Amino acid sequence: METPWEHRYAHRAQRMGSSVIRELLKLTEQPDIISFGGGLPAPEVFPVAQFQEACNTVLRDLGAQALQYSTTEGYSPLREMIARNSARYGIEVTPDNILITSGSQQALDFIGRLFINRGDHILVESPTYLGALQAWNAYGAEYITVPSDENGMITDELEKALRSGPKFIYVLPNFQNPSGVTLSLERRRKLVELADRYGVPIIEDDPYGQLRFEGEHLPPVVVLDNQYRAGNGSYSGNVIYMSTFSKILAPGIRLAWMIAPQEVIKKLVQAKQAADLHTATFNQIVAYEVGKDGFLDEHVKLIRQTYCERRDVMLETMDELFPPSVRWTHPQGGMFLWGILPQGMDAAEVLKIAIQRKVAFVPGAAFHPNGGGENTMRINFSYSNPETIREGVTRLGYVLKELIAEKK
Repeated sequence: METPWEHRYAHRAQRMGSSVIRELLKLTEQPDIISFGGGLPAPEVFPVAQFQEACNTVLRDLGAQALQYSTTEGYSPLREMIARNSARYGIEVTPDNILITSGSQQALDFIGRLFINRGDHILVESPTYLGALQAWNAYGAEYITVPSDENGMITDELEKALRSGPKFIYVLPNFQNPSGVTLSLERRRKLVELADRYGVPIIEDDPYGQLRFEGEHLPPVVVLDNQYRAGNGSYSGNVIYMSTFSKILAPGIRLAWMIAPQEVIKKLVQAKQAADLHTATFNQIVAYEVGKDGFLDEHVKLIRQTYCERRDVMLETMDELFPPSVRWTHPQGGMFLWGILPQGMDAAEVLKIAIQRKVAFVPGAAFHPNGGGENTMRINFSYSNPETIREGVTRLGYVLKELIAEKK
C-alpha cells in the first residue's frame, strides 16, 4: 500500500541504497552458514574484562560526568591520548586538530556533508571502500577511478585522473578494504607529490594501520605530505586523516576520530552538532579508561597474532584447494583478502551456489563505483576461527572447482 511519504522524499534519497554487505549479513545469519562476508573483528579478542572494570571505575568515580551531555569535539583526555599515540607514528598534531566521531561511517558522512556538492567528482581507487560510496552517493558524488594492483593505487595513472579536477582524493593505504593490498612507499610519495602539484587534498582512511603482522611499517600519507610540503613533521593540513577504535578495541562502542586543520575541525563540529550533538560521553570515557596506561599497545599485539594465524590458515587452504585459475591477494595485515576469478565468471552467481553449500563472501562488483569487478570477491579472515576457516574455504573451493569445470 502506498504511504503518504513516498512522494515526499528529498532528491538525495533517490541515491541512497542499502549496503550490499549489511543485506548479505542478514542472509548469512543462519547458524550453519560459514560467512566470510562481514568486516567483523574477532569477538575472542574483545577486552571484555577490561571494559567491565572500566565501566565500574567510570560509574564510581565519574558517573555524573559520564552520563551527562558533553562537548562536540570529544572528551579531552581521549583526544590528548590520540594526539600522543599519533605522534609515535609521526603525526604531530594537537587535540584541537582532533574530532571524535560516532564511528568512521559518521566521519565519512561529515566529509560528504562538508565538501560534496551534487555532481562533484571524487577520485577513488577501484575497488574502494563501499561505506564511503554509500555515504557520498547521498550527496550526489560522481567518481573518477584509478585502478589498483598488489601495490595499491597505480599512481602512474593518477595524473590523468587529476586533470579532471576532483574535489579530493580518497585512499585507504594500509591493507585496503576490500582488497587487502597496501600502497607502497614509492606510490605514497608519488600520490603526495601529484596531489600537491594539482592542488587536490587527500582523505586518508586508516582503520587497519595498526594491524600489520608482516613486513615493515610504512609512514602514513599524512606524514609524507607534511614532510613534502613543510619539510618536517608539523601538520601541513593537506590531508584529513581518519582512524577508529573499532578494529583495536571493539566496534560496538562506535568511536573513531578525524585529524584535520583547526578551521576544518570547526566546520566538522558544526556538522556534528546538527547530527548528534556529540559522541556518547560514557563510551568515550570508558574507552579512555581502557586504553590509557599502555593497554592498547599490548592488546594490539594479541589482535595481530590472532589475525596472522587466521590469514595463514586461509592462504594455506586456498593454496591447497582453490583451482589454479583463481588468484588472490596476500595481505600483510588487516582483515581481508581479494579473490579474482577467471574472466567471464560472475561472483554474484558463485555466491548463490556457495550459500547453498553454506558458505558466503561478498561479490566484488559493489566496490567498483563505475562498474566492473564482476569476477572479484572480498573474503574476510579475521572473524572465523582457524577450524571454521578451513571448513569454509574447503566448501568454497569445491564450489569454484565445479563451476570452473562446467565452463570448460
